[in-house]
Amino acid sequence: MRRPAIAAIVIALASLGLAAPTTPAAAADDNLCQEEWKGRDGNVRAWEHWGCNGLPLGKTPGDDRFWGDNDGSAFTTPAHTLASSVMNSGFIGGRDVVAFYAEKNYEYQKGYVCLAPGELWADNLTDNYFYNTSGKVVNDSIRSHRWVTASECAAGSWLT
Repeated sequence: MRRPAIAAIVIALASLGLAAPTTPAAAADDNLCQEEWKGRDGNVRAWEHWGCNGLPLGKTPGDDRFWGDNDGSAFTTPAHTLASSVMNSGFIGGRDVVAFYAEKNYEYQKGYVCLAPGELWADNLTDNYFYNTSGKVVNDSIRSHRWVTASECAAGSWLT
């Protein structure tokens, strides 16, 4: 008689473990991307933490050759070492995709990723890798960005 009782307890405990939320799901309440979405205003934005949280690192309708300089552009030091979420609120049509690069000056050979306008945002860059590299994580590693057409982005380069 003890075995069925023990089995029931083990099953109950295991089901509790399965029902417990994982870290990203538990932190879903901390995702502010929907709140930060301002509609199509022509800008690219980035934040320090995933979920569009933390310090806003900049916004601009233009390109930026280096997120680590202080030349007056929208993204300045320390943006190139902090971006964990990004948003594309650019206007639809033409150059409406944002390409983010692992190196300054849009060096696509060193790795890049693209964010489509329909995706709106990538709220957690820790699970994305630069295309054209051997596993370099996008999180905290964006050095430049520019507006491109979808045809300029390879099939495996899209942020999600």
